[in-house]
Amino acid sequence: MAKPKRISQQTIAKELGVSQALVSLTLNGQRERISPETYQRIWDFAIQAGYQPKGIKIENSPADTRTRQIGVIMRAGVQVHTQGSYFSHVMHGLNTAALDAGYTTAVLGSEDSLDSARLARFFGPGHAIKGVILMGQVEEKFLTELQQHTGRIVAVSARHAGLCHSIIGNEPEALKAIVQHLYDLGHRRIGWLGGNVGLSRHETRLAGMKSAMVNLGLKHDPRYDVLRKEGDRAEGTEAMLSLMPLIDRADFPTAFVTYNISMAIGGIRAIQHAGKHVPADCSFAAADFSATASNFTPRITSAGCDPLDLGNRAAAMIMDGSLDASDGVFSDLVLASKLHVGDSTGVAG
Repeated sequence: MAKPKRISQQTIAKELGVSQALVSLTLNGQRERISPETYQRIWDFAIQAGYQPKGIKIENSPADTRTRQIGVIMRAGVQVHTQGSYFSHVMHGLNTAALDAGYTTAVLGSEDSLDSARLARFFGPGHAIKGVILMGQVEEKFLTELQQHTGRIVAVSARHAGLCHSIIGNEPEALKAIVQHLYDLGHRRIGWLGGNVGLSRHETRLAGMKSAMVNLGLKHDPRYDVLRKEGDRAEGTEAMLSLMPLIDRADFPTAFVTYNISMAIGGIRAIQHAGKHVPADCSFAAADFSATASNFTPRITSAGCDPLDLGNRAAAMIMDGSLDASDGVFSDLVLASKLHVGDSTGVAG
């Protein structure tokens, strides 16, 4: 295959009807005695031609001639190829909104894979990253280091008060809706299968469930809380299996609320393997929402905000020029949660 034809400074000068000396000065960042219109016109042509002449200094180019990117960083322990369904849906919403606005998204990696040197390379001279979206909760030390490179940071599904913008779903509202739904079905004994223990998202959801139960006069029994480090299907299965020796007790829960949909799927599989039926013998409801809930059999009852909307709103926040946090003012956006009733919950036996 023939190599693309190189575009020289002479070519640029000829096409634009200016001198080669003027082109050379412009591409080396010299603005003095060059009109803003001419400076912009030369850069536009050079960038759009798809070739960097020798000596070009992209960091001196006008900002609006460069590709506009939104950087994405996953919380520690999460990689693109292992991310659960929830962040996959958030990413889809984010990328759709970004493309519609003329931006692209770039996954920079996860918190535990980005050291100081790597971050510095991403934000080197002439970088195109207009802001960063954090998927999940990160350490304050990492966030402080990231702030040295950009002030436009939005945390998704996590709140870092006083450090960056955030966008989350209304977790207490979601748990209240789930517990009320189970209560209306006659459930009075409700257990908890928790994941990502130690992250604020887990603590908020568990606290939301406990509060909702208290408000309905229900007693929370910590013996039927199973807490796991991860929040995947395997952990859901393992958590439920750990309770199987107690399943014939008179006070065993008639329903379980799970940290997320993945853990609900794992829990359902475990109890079905034990010869029980869902929801006839035990109901399950998940404390988040995505299309995955409808694609599983039985369809999983769940409550939360739409992750596609979460991604869309996060992109909008990054692209909002007023949210540069230069004055230390941060925005915390809370999206409404909604209950989606599936087939995994039924009348208490």
